[in-house]
Amino acid sequence: MTDEKRLPPLLKLALELGPLALFFLGNAYGDRFGFAENQRIFAATGIFIVATVIALGISYGLIRKLPIMPVVSGIVVVVFGGLTLFLQDETFIKLKPTIVNTLFGLVLLGGLYFRKPLLQIVLDSMFELTDEGWRKLTLRWALFFFALAAINEIVWRTQTTDFWVSFKVFGIMPLTIAFALAQTPLLLKHETKKAEDAAGT
Repeated sequence: MTDEKRLPPLLKLALELGPLALFFLGNAYGDRFGFAENQRIFAATGIFIVATVIALGISYGLIRKLPIMPVVSGIVVVVFGGLTLFLQDETFIKLKPTIVNTLFGLVLLGGLYFRKPLLQIVLDSMFELTDEGWRKLTLRWALFFFALAAINEIVWRTQTTDFWVSFKVFGIMPLTIAFALAQTPLLLKHETKKAEDAAGT
């Protein structure tokens, strides 16, 4: 059996963050390319859609598969970004994080209900955990996704578009990284190898 191809961590990070960075830059500097201030979000959305599709294409070209999380997020970007441009209504692109995070949260809870470790698929995980470890980690991530959805709703409904774009790029990612790092004790405690060693002693 051949080892499954994986993207190098830095390249994977670049492909995931690149479209977001371009989205931010398009909104921040769109006026320099002739877009009116209230039109910058639409220019940024167009850039976001194209960059997302290109990033997915590069990922597939390198490893001949598409991880489920970027695919679902990409589909929502294309659909809701397209509606944003077609209807000239920025509400749709602002709803994208709410929909994606709610969807992931529901999928993870559904997996718990049916006793399926869907977190491994959703997060393209490389961890090997006990069943208890997967259950606990899955529940935590599901609740975190719901929290991100709620935060996005609060921010876009109460703040300016520029603030929302900045928070989407510079707020959500640090929150996600901090949450992921906070799960380290759980990962170490429920690692399969350690559990097997403990059982053998």
